[in-house]
Amino acid sequence: MAQFFTIYPTNINTRLIRQAVEIIRAGGIVVYPTDSCYALGCHLDDREAVSRIRTIRGMDDQHMLTLMCRDLSEISKYARVDNQKFRLLKSNTPGSYTFILEATKEVPKRIQHPKRSTVGIRVPDHPVALALLEELGEPMLTSTLILPNEDWPLNDAEYIRELLEKQVDAVIDGGSSGADFTTVIDLTGDAPVLLRQGVGDAAPFGITG
Repeated sequence: MAQFFTIYPTNINTRLIRQAVEIIRAGGIVVYPTDSCYALGCHLDDREAVSRIRTIRGMDDQHMLTLMCRDLSEISKYARVDNQKFRLLKSNTPGSYTFILEATKEVPKRIQHPKRSTVGIRVPDHPVALALLEELGEPMLTSTLILPNEDWPLNDAEYIRELLEKQVDAVIDGGSSGADFTTVIDLTGDAPVLLRQGVGDAAPFGITG
């Protein structure tokens, strides 16, 4: 049965954050709040945990997971970022965006796009998510918590525990976090390309309409 932690965004309980990170390092899956919705997270190098996330989501190997990073320095380690892209990222992170970038050699091949060698990267604007990443000390592999045949992500922690108590190892209740997707922007070309409109405003990237 999944452990259940209540961690208030305005008063981070570091003891519970450490317990959640221990679960991640031990190969577990943690449900946690972000600035757009709740998400599933696991250790970057844990194949079994990734497989379990794919099973929960009902998605195949072609669906890429996202690297959740704590800051720009981590992004530059895992993605190729020139000066122009760095300025865009600096102005718009943390925030409700997922950026598609060229992956560096630090990114395992199995989590890169199989044909384009790209990776989705995100810096969340949520105290609980950032506290997890800070304690972990490295990016977390993550996926929006939306179940098969559903149109929107889940955002009620107690309901999530009822549904997934035998499929995940911990649920962090951080209160309501919305129930929407991030805005996905492809930064691999000369100009930003909007792939999905979500919570994040695309206008700062020169994308309108």
